[in-house]
Order: sequence, then C-alpha cells, then structure tokens
Amino acid sequence: MIKNTRTTPARPVDMEALFPELTPYRREAVRLHPRPGSPAPTDSSVGGPLLWPAGEAWPVCAEEHYEPESADLHEEAAPMLPIVQVYRADAPGLPFPEGTDLLQVVWCPYGHGEYCYPLPKVYWRDSAAVGEVCPTPQPAPDLSGYWYPDPCVVHPETVTEYPSWDMPRELSDVLRPRIEEMEERTGLYYHHHLADAPGIKLGGWPGWTQDPAWPDCEGCGGRMEHLLTVASWEVDGESWRTWLPEEDRAPDGGRPDWKVSESAGLCLGDAGGVYVFECRTCPDRPVGHWFDCS
Repeated sequence: MIKNTRTTPARPVDMEALFPELTPYRREAVRLHPRPGSPAPTDSSVGGPLLWPAGEAWPVCAEEHYEPESADLHEEAAPMLPIVQVYRADAPGLPFPEGTDLLQVVWCPYGHGEYCYPLPKVYWRDSAAVGEVCPTPQPAPDLSGYWYPDPCVVHPETVTEYPSWDMPRELSDVLRPRIEEMEERTGLYYHHHLADAPGIKLGGWPGWTQDPAWPDCEGCGGRMEHLLTVASWEVDGESWRTWLPEEDRAPDGGRPDWKVSESAGLCLGDAGGVYVFECRTCPDRPVGHWFDCS
C-alpha cells in the first residue's frame, strides 16, 4: 500500500540551543498517524488485520474481565483484538529482536483489575515465515467501540522528543526559570507544545495523562523501556498548535477538523492512554503495561 506522508512541523524554537541540558534526554519516537482506511495483513496498521499464522491459535483472554462502560462481569472468554501492527521498515530505530521484522500488539478490550484497563500482549515475528494467514476475528457486536481502534492505515514519521512529566526533578529546578521565560515570550507551553508527541507512537517518551508509572521487570528488577503509547487522541485542544501534521491543517491555519484528532475512534476512559513497556535485558523481553486517564 502506498502511504501518504504526515509531516509534523519543525519545532518553533531550537530546543537544544535554549536548553542544552536536555540533549542527553533526547529520544526518537515514531508517530503512527493512523487514519481510517482498509489496510491489508501485509501493511503496518492500527486496528487492521494481522499477519497471523494460520497454524497458531488466536490469543484469547480467559482472565476475569468486565464490560468497559458498565463494569458488569463479562463471563465469556474474549478474543484479543488487533491494536498495532508495524513492520521494521516503518519503524527505523526501534530495536526489533534478532530475526524479526514485525511487531504485533493485541489486547483484550474488556476491563481488568481495579482500574478497568485493557490487557495487552506483544508478539514479534519474522514475516517471511508466516505462510498461510489466519483471518482476524471481528469484535463482539455488543462491545464498546471506544476500547479498540477502527481499521486505520498509518503514516509513520520519526520525531525528536524531550521529557515532559519524566523530566528529573533536579533538571526541572534548573530549567524552570528559563522555560517560564520562553513560555511568556513565545506563548508556547513546554509540556503541551515542545516536549513529547501526543497520539499513538512507538518509542520515545510515554505520553502520560497522569504521573509517570514505569514498571520494573519481575525477572531482572530493572526499569522497563517504553515500547508503545496508545492514546485516545492524535492531538488535543492545545497540542495541535505544534504537533498536528502539516497535511491535516485547515487552510487558514485554524483548528483542524476534530475527526483527525479522533481518527482511530478510541476513547480510553476519559481520553486516556495505554502504555506498553518491555525489558530489553531479559532474553524473552517480558512486557509490562499501564493505563491512565484524566
């Protein structure tokens, strides 16, 4: 499938010239920019059909889970639903395990645990070894559509990020006076407009809605690495000013059609997000996750 481009505008200020202390904290993220479409299993996608081997059972969630809106117990096992599929060629810089070129993330779209969160799983594959492809299951007809994405083509774009809520306290104390001066002079807010990209993305800094909650690996005890943020919106009422792609901007430069912001059809809690992490030290790359909302 031929992909259209999405281009995040250049940062309106030179971040590392103004704040050279941020340079060691620079990270690259791949914004996926999902837009409604009809992806094939051979495409990178959000919510699209997966290149899933016909000889491998589709993952099913047999844990206790709840209807996401009513919190009523859902007693049946539920097929996991496709969230993200990304080929290595569309995610330069993401450290794929040796011998793989395909990342697949699925989750159970029902609520789990005290905070009623989706339950994700991560799979890495060699796409050339898949062979015959299994059809991707359809969501249950009574399931809330806000808890899984609509089928979307993606427009991967690598951007540079800096820590927002993850900025160390001692660094924040040093930079705060200069950040406040910059904000007053430019009308830009560091956290909304200049730090980490909103939307669905791979790598970079998590797009937290609330305080950071990095999981530790149960195997080695080390802090896990951020793999994926699945956010409800591409941009919000502030971040669109600097993070909305050029191709999606209104001709007069004003606010965009909000269908762009809600292009994946998600609303996780009160416009929150799901964050997927992995341990890249342990050979089996165990996975952790977190869910928050405003």
